[in-house]
Amino acid sequence: MTDPQRTLIAVLLDRSGSMESIKSDTEGGFNAFIEQQRALDGDVRVTLAQFDTVYEAVYADRPIADVPRLDLQPRGMTALYDAVGRLITDIGAELAGQPEEGRPGTVIVVVLTDGHENSSVEWTHDAVRKAIKRQETEYSWGFLFLGANMDAVQIGQRLGFRPDRSITYEPSSAGVEGVFTATSDLVSRLSSAPAGAPVAGYSDSDREAARGVRRLRRKKARS
Repeated sequence: MTDPQRTLIAVLLDRSGSMESIKSDTEGGFNAFIEQQRALDGDVRVTLAQFDTVYEAVYADRPIADVPRLDLQPRGMTALYDAVGRLITDIGAELAGQPEEGRPGTVIVVVLTDGHENSSVEWTHDAVRKAIKRQETEYSWGFLFLGANMDAVQIGQRLGFRPDRSITYEPSSAGVEGVFTATSDLVSRLSSAPAGAPVAGYSDSDREAARGVRRLRRKKARS
């Protein structure tokens, strides 16, 4: 039996050149996300991978107390399919090498990108979709898709992500802050839910926050 007190949060972060405009916002949003998760009970581990044309495993299965601040260096193009496929494969191999009682009871994969696939060479759209479906069905992994400059619900659903766990965010300070806050809330609900219990996905207010709507409304109210 897996360890119900242990959660693995695996983040796949787009660092392609188009992320340059929201580099600082993304670093701040990720760092705030980690701080929020640190405050919760339980044994939380974090895996971080970044991708552009090249996939980079930054660290794996690190206790959340030891996670460093993010340093994002945008470059290259967007090999999204290759990155998602590689992350799933790497995590699966890592967990398979652990004794069952030491494996996390909850595995949550968070994919954040601001661009469409344009340079994968190893993984196809269909292969990624099948891999996500397999991990969800056989091992109860959770998958979240955060996308800017696209209809993330539509794109995510085609790739195998559930519509209620896919969210479009505005590539701005307000949008990035909103999407990380909403995602932290959802990750917390997923990690604390009993095994097999239904968990609500992103709410309408979460989607507004990810578009920067909530902050704009506050500004208007003060003006």
